[in-house]
Amino acid sequence: MWSLNVLLNKLLNGGDNEPEYNYKSPLRNDQSKKEVLVQSHFINVPHIKQTRTWDCGLFCVLMVLKTLNVNHYDIKDLEAFCGTNSIWTVDLAYLLQKLSITFSYITVTLGANPNFSLETFYEKQLSDDIIRVNMLFQRSQEAGINIECRSIKGDEIALLILSGKYIVIALVDQYILSQPWTEDVYVSDFYSRSSGYSGHYIVICGYDALTDEFEIRDPASSRFRETISSRCLEKARKSFGTDEDILLIHLENALA
Repeated sequence: MWSLNVLLNKLLNGGDNEPEYNYKSPLRNDQSKKEVLVQSHFINVPHIKQTRTWDCGLFCVLMVLKTLNVNHYDIKDLEAFCGTNSIWTVDLAYLLQKLSITFSYITVTLGANPNFSLETFYEKQLSDDIIRVNMLFQRSQEAGINIECRSIKGDEIALLILSGKYIVIALVDQYILSQPWTEDVYVSDFYSRSSGYSGHYIVICGYDALTDEFEIRDPASSRFRETISSRCLEKARKSFGTDEDILLIHLENALA
């Protein structure tokens, strides 16, 4: 699988030159955004609503499959393939690999972060999951899954989506997305009123440079389409508990 540096180099230079590993995004500030991102791009991802509190990640994968015109799997198939109802991003990575979907996996932590036990969201499941999840990370290379350990900035995600070649499954804090004091106000049907971290998967499928907003598909929402500011998305996906996990889905060959 391509590393993110290679992907960005290919997008910026239009070829397969050696990647510049000291890459600095051209979208670091508002001025460069106005100069470079005078456009928008949206991928038509069908919205599918989740049915239980824990299966948002599986429904995000199902939305990806529908986008790629892979229609011979349903949610029961994905649940059977995954084999657990305690879904971590690494579980989704193995699922995508099994389904022959090309993707890149970016995270800031290789394994289950033991500090997450401080969060109510994780306290019950972490002790049961930590061995299984760490084993999946250890075996990832053998399984053909390349995991890139780094932080990815929102402007880099915007650039990749604007290319029209990628969509993203992102782990976010649903509580932050649902707050009435944010710029982006909506409360999903599965929203918990707890003030603590609430892990949730969404699909990021569009970006408008003029408004600096991302388009998302939220499996917990009844609405087909949601837009959120880049600022709100950054807070939600970099909240403690997410490990800044993203699965970058490659569309170029699949939709050709």
